[in-house]
Amino acid sequence: MLKSHEIVNSHSGIAIVIGTKAELIKCMPLMLRLQAQKKDYWFIHTGQHPLGKACEEFGIKKPDFILSKEPKISTKFWSKVSKAALIWFLKIISRIKRLVNKLQPKYIIYHGDTMSTAAAAIASSKILNPRKRWKNVHLEAGLRSGSLFEPFPEEISRQISDKFSDILLAVSDLSEKNLKKEKKKGIVKVGNTIVDASYISYQKAKKQRLKKPLGKYALINIHRHENLKNKKRMKKIIDILGNIKTKAIWPLHDNTAHYLKKYGLLKEIEKMENIEIVPLMNYSHFIFLIANCFYLVTDGGSIQEESLVFKKPCVILRKKTERQEGLSTGINFLTKLNLGYARKVIEDIEENKVRAKNFKNPYGEKGVSRKIVELLK
Repeated sequence: MLKSHEIVNSHSGIAIVIGTKAELIKCMPLMLRLQAQKKDYWFIHTGQHPLGKACEEFGIKKPDFILSKEPKISTKFWSKVSKAALIWFLKIISRIKRLVNKLQPKYIIYHGDTMSTAAAAIASSKILNPRKRWKNVHLEAGLRSGSLFEPFPEEISRQISDKFSDILLAVSDLSEKNLKKEKKKGIVKVGNTIVDASYISYQKAKKQRLKKPLGKYALINIHRHENLKNKKRMKKIIDILGNIKTKAIWPLHDNTAHYLKKYGLLKEIEKMENIEIVPLMNYSHFIFLIANCFYLVTDGGSIQEESLVFKKPCVILRKKTERQEGLSTGINFLTKLNLGYARKVIEDIEENKVRAKNFKNPYGEKGVSRKIVELLK
């Protein structure tokens, strides 16, 4: 399914392929900078997640092309069986390939580690397009967890994306080192656009005059596929959350709620009087909660980066993390889902034994999107 403006056969444009809300958030600073400079770009949406509200929130133009029907809610995509997701993936590769060959952009940019990212990298690669003249650009290249299945399928997607890219935009010294170790070419360390996205969103939230929750609070964020699909892991996560003594706010994803109900664990959460379950909110509001929280408890990826922007302690409920830069800052803690260690970390944070050092953010400072626009002139 293609919805577009008139196709311009030109090499002067930039094509940005996005499938999920997380990709949009991290590409948002780049897109806003291009729009502010009146530089033309094509916004290609794979349809993996609904993006309308997020585009409206930040003033990003509507997609020029929508390649598949959006699910009504983001979590519907992963509720489908794996076979259906694979069929979708192959269709999107075909559609991106056909579209990029019509557009003939100078650069095709894709971000991160989703199925849409990998599809864009493969579809625009030299293997499928031997005569291609555009450059493939992977934004957020070089992250590595050390295991193909933690997190899954993201670790596989990001390695595929790095393999088929001409320009690898590394987010840190470590990601640059990872790429050099793999003998990749076209590596440019620029920093992480999440820094720009966080500041833009926080300023937007302040203008909206959102009210801060009363008192100290922990912010909970649980949604990882490899955790949700594992009942034993989810039980362990609930046990860990039971160690939180301070007030806690939990914006609950639909998919997480589904599995908590399925495993009979939602009732356990409801018994914890200090944990308040709230609906998901827009990104600016969520960033506002991060900026004002006591600490974070999460199995997410980008939120580890956001914790460093606002210097908030972060308890990571995973076996492995590809955001290893944060582990050396003294405020990010990889629990490996060890109940005893997680309990000790939460206790230390709540007793104010963990303090944010004056560390230099390993993902850089504001201005990453400006660097990228300059690079892609």
